[in-house]
Amino acid sequence: MTVPPLPRLLIEEQVRAALLEDLGRAGDITTDAIIPPSETAKTALVARKSGIVAGLDVALLAFELIDPAIKAQIARPDGSRLAKGDTIATIVGPVHGILTAERVALNFLGHLSGIASATRGVVDAVAGTKARVICTRKTIPGLRNLQKYAVRVGGGFNHRFGLDDAALIKDNHIAAAGGIKPAVERARAAIGHLVKIEIEVDTLAQLEEALAIGVDAILLDNMSVDQMREAVAVVKGRAVTEASGGITPQTAPAIAKAGVDLLSLGWLTHSVQQLDIGLDYL
Repeated sequence: MTVPPLPRLLIEEQVRAALLEDLGRAGDITTDAIIPPSETAKTALVARKSGIVAGLDVALLAFELIDPAIKAQIARPDGSRLAKGDTIATIVGPVHGILTAERVALNFLGHLSGIASATRGVVDAVAGTKARVICTRKTIPGLRNLQKYAVRVGGGFNHRFGLDDAALIKDNHIAAAGGIKPAVERARAAIGHLVKIEIEVDTLAQLEEALAIGVDAILLDNMSVDQMREAVAVVKGRAVTEASGGITPQTAPAIAKAGVDLLSLGWLTHSVQQLDIGLDYL
């Protein structure tokens, strides 16, 4: 499935902020000193490792904002599988602007491609099951929309974008409210009719209590595979089941086969390794 690119309006402020941070107070003094303004070149964004492309539009916007004369020809758009050495896009134009924007462009492209690549690895690992791979709110501040976009490019799905998307009642909410029932009742009385309620449980007894009062989704927190399998049998389709807690590409297949609907992985956005991508002269 092709994921639509994010509108420019949603990404331009982030790219501008990154460029301004890099330019500092005096601009690119190295390039200013070495490169004549009239010099042009043809370069390429090249994969150093295999993976999935994500964030190409963001990277190309960095070049454009520095110098609109820089032009790009895309060879492998977002969602493409990469082999080591593949050209993602060629970048042609004034060398001064290309070198000034290079690091910001590569930072975005490498990070977002790393997220997409890691997501695809887990998606492939659970292929053949009904389980969807989803991200969480454990994102780098200021980059949530981009990181969640990269998850979608990798074949995953998004959990909440923010605290206002849905009511997710966690252990501390339950403790503060004095139990599952009062927590759910208060949430239901306050939210709109289209807002769903999910509740976190870590025991089968809590699961039974949540099902008795009625919720839309159940987060099975740090349960063993056997416990999750039993929980799915107890739920019997009455709510969406989400597995959470330390899920890795190695453990994901067994968890998915337990019958849960969702596998949520915070590390996809908070600590994923970037995909190594470079800018080469042609």
